[in-house]
Amino acid sequence: MKSVQIQDSFGIDHLQFSDCSQKEIADDEVEIRVEAVSLNYRDLLMVKGLYNPKQPLPLVPCSDGAGIVSSVGSCVESLKVGDKVTTVFAPQWQSGTPTLIQMRNTIGGPKDGALTQRFVTSSSHVLKSPPHLTYAQASTLPCAAVTAWNALVEVGKIKAGDKVLIQGTGGVALFALQFSKMFGAETIVLSSSEEKLQRVKELGASHTINYKKNPEWSKIVKSYVGNVDIIIELGGAETLQQSLRVCRPGGTIALIGILSGTAPKINLLPIIMNKLNVCGIFVGSQNCFEEMNKAIAFHKLEPIIDKTFAFGEVKKAFEYIESASHFGKICIHLQ
Repeated sequence: MKSVQIQDSFGIDHLQFSDCSQKEIADDEVEIRVEAVSLNYRDLLMVKGLYNPKQPLPLVPCSDGAGIVSSVGSCVESLKVGDKVTTVFAPQWQSGTPTLIQMRNTIGGPKDGALTQRFVTSSSHVLKSPPHLTYAQASTLPCAAVTAWNALVEVGKIKAGDKVLIQGTGGVALFALQFSKMFGAETIVLSSSEEKLQRVKELGASHTINYKKNPEWSKIVKSYVGNVDIIIELGGAETLQQSLRVCRPGGTIALIGILSGTAPKINLLPIIMNKLNVCGIFVGSQNCFEEMNKAIAFHKLEPIIDKTFAFGEVKKAFEYIESASHFGKICIHLQ
């Protein structure tokens, strides 16, 4: 059984295969045979040493994995051998507002992650997967899907007829589109690619805007739908000011991504005068994950996967996410 580690120093070229730990599982633990992982931008930053330059090495990266329970400890009652499960990003965060310790106790950094064929953890730190999903599909849920669900449902209180602005076509964005459609919302999706905009139309996007062709895209949004109720803010510094212009009084801007930087020069007056709810989204709790899984199972929702790599192609997978050319999630099969 093999795992992949960041060894000696950071960088994609420093990802190396090593033997899995053979330590026996404790009474309250389970052993997972990991079948697939999915990549997040955070995983790339972790591998390159940009997320936490002080992260101790070696480290097994990747927070999002799915597999099958292969062994259970003597005290475990919630799971049995053969159950399909996924990892949980912040396993100690059960519900409510997380503590600093819960927010820092995450897998894929600082704790070892899921890019390993054998993953051992507490039985309370994994969740059963929606039964209709493949392992690769299930592996996309722990971060991207939970983040989108938290932003829309827990924070945004989405309801039928709401207008939702979504920036981009990555994992979080496409889950936000799928969940918004599930709730009967009207959606506007931004992208710089006409090909990707055509694909989101096929997925049910109500309106699309090419932000490269329309740099003042907030004006186009208003011409389509007026002000919006919820904004999935993934752009960061360069997009936040326009988001403030189109969010309705009392609306929600869910701050998730920082793709264009972290230090915007913005006019704060709209936040005050329009009583905007500008909220940072840090994935979500286990309870949030469980509620989302119920909805995914009921609606038979299928995550959008761009490309799947073999275990021996780990470096290629990280290079692919670094290229930012993907549409949806990038997965790696481990078995």
